[in-house]
Amino acid sequence: MASSMRSLFTDHRRYAESFRRFLNNSTEHQCMQEFMDKKLPGIIARIGDTKSEINILSIGGGAGEIDLQILSKVQAQSPGIHINNEVVEPSAEQITKYKELVAKTSNLENIKFTWHKETSSEYQNRMMEKKELQKWDIIHMIQMLYYVKDIPATLKFFHSLLATNALILIIVVSETSGWDKLWKKYESRLPRDDLCLYVSSSDLTQMLDNLGIKYKCYDLLSTMDISDCFIDGNENGDLLWDFLTETCNFNTTAPPDLKAEIMKDLQEPEFSVKKEGKIFFNNNLSFIVVEA
Repeated sequence: MASSMRSLFTDHRRYAESFRRFLNNSTEHQCMQEFMDKKLPGIIARIGDTKSEINILSIGGGAGEIDLQILSKVQAQSPGIHINNEVVEPSAEQITKYKELVAKTSNLENIKFTWHKETSSEYQNRMMEKKELQKWDIIHMIQMLYYVKDIPATLKFFHSLLATNALILIIVVSETSGWDKLWKKYESRLPRDDLCLYVSSSDLTQMLDNLGIKYKCYDLLSTMDISDCFIDGNENGDLLWDFLTETCNFNTTAPPDLKAEIMKDLQEPEFSVKKEGKIFFNNNLSFIVVEA
């Protein structure tokens, strides 16, 4: 590995921009929204049964776009019931964006929002110090388990916080995605960072099996347009390269042989599909519903 290559997570501003480009060039949020519209109402149908209040815990809620979609489905299933929505999010910038989104969104009158600027493990430690743990009806972890040091311990802890009929909703990259293949093949040649683990749906379901926890798994089909990655000097392409490899300025710091190899792989059918002159990376996700 070239000494000049460094993890993307060491540059928060560049990471935030590359993540924004990823969302702009992928169907990530669209495929989540479609799933929430079509499947989620049935999954959460019994959540509000016999309850006067629904407690929801968002772990890594980010800027809140997906959180508000989940909340709207809960509201539709249990009209008029008070919802207590607590958010655990380590980024102050994301919390600010979340609050701005709440401020300009209508029909949130029956929802109480509380934000905690902390990581999931900090939240876990804080809760463990309390004598009585609060129980939750829905806990969701959307694209955040990569940033947890001990995933099985985290799953076990949050599973212990579930009330009767409660659920944990998890989204991670699918084992059928290009991500899984990219990480497994190139992990040792890209800069690693303690902040991020390579984990896909197959790793997660194995952990849940080992813990003896029941779950259902759904596939969400998604793509990312990576055509710009093959245009020299394209700024959008450069930022997408960074996101794909989790490497800061990958295009200018990666050894030429490594870049050429990944470039070739990204055009292969197991990573991407070519359509109408564009290259679409397989960004499939898995939606895992964990039962109490």
